[in-house]
Amino acid sequence: MGDIASLLAKHGYTVLALVVFLEAVGFPVPAALALVAAGAAAALHHLSPFAVLVVALSAMLLGDTILFFLGRLTGWRLLGLLCRVALNPESCILRSAESFYHRGRTTLMFAKFIPGVNTLAPPLAGSMRMRFAQFLRLDAIGASLYTLAYVSIGFLSSGLIKVLSQEASAVKRGLEWLALIGLIAYVAYRAYVYWKHREYRVVPRVHVAELAARLAEENGANAVIADVRSHGYYDSGVTRIKGSIRLEPNNLLATVKDWPHDRPIYLYCT
Repeated sequence: MGDIASLLAKHGYTVLALVVFLEAVGFPVPAALALVAAGAAAALHHLSPFAVLVVALSAMLLGDTILFFLGRLTGWRLLGLLCRVALNPESCILRSAESFYHRGRTTLMFAKFIPGVNTLAPPLAGSMRMRFAQFLRLDAIGASLYTLAYVSIGFLSSGLIKVLSQEASAVKRGLEWLALIGLIAYVAYRAYVYWKHREYRVVPRVHVAELAARLAEENGANAVIADVRSHGYYDSGVTRIKGSIRLEPNNLLATVKDWPHDRPIYLYCT
């Protein structure tokens, strides 16, 4: 907190805008801490409270708008990229989509307060063809609530933050060692998880022509073909592969556990 406050005191609104924007587009930077520090700086008359709110909100909406249109252009490929830091990128996407659809599009109003969903909500809205005017309205409300909450915390607790910043210099070296140990432990854990689940990273695939040939040879009698498109990508009115069934991916394990093990199963989602 002391380092962020020091940067804000020296470089003001530029640092605040940069940190907020980077978090909005998916970088792991502490925008909440920057907002708290900016609120404290405003209370100590180093920054203007109004300018802090305008700068932070503008940077956040800019980042969200960029992700919205990237999501519209790239679909879930961008969501997969943003989910790379998760242990299970596919479930990361599905959890976010489930939250978006179960709670409605008003999820955008509180998504900023939910780790993981905060970055995924804008591109998810874009990939599912949400109208930009509706997105911007709901996202602006959510961004305003988020910005006001953390700036207010910093503004109201500026005295305590100042004392803690001064005391923190005495234990700074110890905290740096703890951070280094934590980073090493995290890298080691991710390497272990990657090695443990390496066999699941190669998914068997079959081309359309090859599948058609197999079905023709077998007369399609034994094969199970399932459409596993999720949420906004599924339209009940579109044409599916002949003989295929609809399978909700969130209920995948519960649905297939009773299927016979001697029949080939093909899943598609495009």
